[in-house]
This record gives sequence, structure tokens and C-alpha cells, in this order.
Amino acid sequence: MKPNYNKLWKLLIDKKIKKTQLKELAGINSNSIAKMGKDEPVHMEVLMKICAALECGLEDIVEFENGGNK
Repeated sequence: MKPNYNKLWKLLIDKKIKKTQLKELAGINSNSIAKMGKDEPVHMEVLMKICAALECGLEDIVEFENGGNK
């Protein structure tokens, strides 16, 4: 399964928050933002920090897609 962060990017647009601002608000590093930009997995701690900063749930920022491989 592959993560998809499209919901996060849409939420940032709705809240008029830039990725650099998210980095500061959530206390995460640029590497995590870059990984999410490529739909790569990040640590659960990163996702929890983002949820706390944006006052949302995990389901509001990430979806998991079945890659077709088992």
C-alpha cells in the first residue's frame, strides 16, 4: 500500500498555509515534506504532529492506495 497526501495539500490550500509554514507549525523537517511530496511513507510521529498543528484527523491528510502488488 502506498500513501497519498493529496488531502493534506488540499487542506493546506483551504487554510492558506504554505508547506514552509506547515514545517514550522508542526515542527517537522524539510525531508519529511519532500517525502510526502513524492507520496513516500513518513513516520507516524510526523503525521501526528501535522494533525495536531492543523487540528485534524489522520483521515483528513492521508489515504492509502493499493499498489496492485501483494
